[in-house]
This record gives sequence, structure tokens and C-alpha cells, in this order.
Amino acid sequence: FISGEDTLFTDIIEPLGHKAKEKNDVFMESYAQMINKFTKEFTNEFCTDSGQIDWKKLVEFNSGKK
Repeated sequence: FISGEDTLFTDIIEPLGHKAKEKNDVFMESYAQMINKFTKEFTNEFCTDSGQIDWKKLVEFNSGKK
């Protein structure tokens, strides 16, 4: 080994993996919140009270006719 340390690679990589998992957990929580927000907005705008998609309203919105 260039450094003379047998465990240099694992000493460096293991903490990086731990930090990456922490950041990934934070990202996944934020991502789930955004999915929930978009789902709520879609449901409020384009679904009937019974939960069915109002396709006419959705198509009109997508075509620019609102």
C-alpha cells in the first residue's frame, strides 16, 4: 500500500457510505412529501368527490382550455 495503512481505503469509504445513506434518507423523505403534495393537488383539481378522474376537465386543462 502506498500509504502504509492497511485499512486506509475502508477508513475513508465507510464514513462516506454512512453520510450518503443519511443524505438519501433526507432526500427520500422530501421526495415523499412532494409526491403527497402533487397527489393532493391533482385530486383536488381533477377528481370527483368519489375519487374518479374527471377526464374531461383534465383533457381541457392539458389542451389549454380552462
